[in-house]
Amino acid sequence: MKTLTALATVVLLASCATPAYVSPVEVTRFTGGQPALLGTGPIAVRAAPGEEPDSWEYAAFQTAIAEELRQVGYTVTADDAAQVAEIRVQRFASRGGGGRSPVNVGVGGSTGSYGSGVGLGVGINLGGNRPSEQIDTQLHVMIRPSAGGDALWEGRARFAATANSDFADQRAAAGKLAAALFADFPGRSGETIEVR
Repeated sequence: MKTLTALATVVLLASCATPAYVSPVEVTRFTGGQPALLGTGPIAVRAAPGEEPDSWEYAAFQTAIAEELRQVGYTVTADDAAQVAEIRVQRFASRGGGGRSPVNVGVGGSTGSYGSGVGLGVGINLGGNRPSEQIDTQLHVMIRPSAGGDALWEGRARFAATANSDFADQRAAAGKLAAALFADFPGRSGETIEVR
């Protein structure tokens, strides 16, 4: 009888557990007027103006993006470089009944050079980790000459994952978004794709 009760409890708990969900990554990229400059030479990775570069949230995305930049041919350096990759990130928590609340810090307010209107900040999930909660993470990277001027390349990526999935974690989300954003770099300008 004890075995049946224990088995029934396990079955009941398993049926109540909400399965983890991870959406495909939606990616849009734009290439500027000098595509030959992309994927070569030294590049620095830093937080976009208005971001908080010393936060642990930023560090996860900086590391993931630096690795992807190396894979496409750049030499990532902490020193001055001919190009710079500027990062903006934002995370939102959505709860089961709908509605979305930003749970971020360091929100920036700039607009992308291709009219993207992206003004994002690095954030952390301050809410509880209820399985019905969904984390929406958005990444924006702009590559530009360090001396200033128009963007050489700009990309946006976003995806959603339930709080009980592996990708609710900051590092896992950073790796997933960065890999999708730089897949087949520089990508077809203006095209939005889904990466699974």
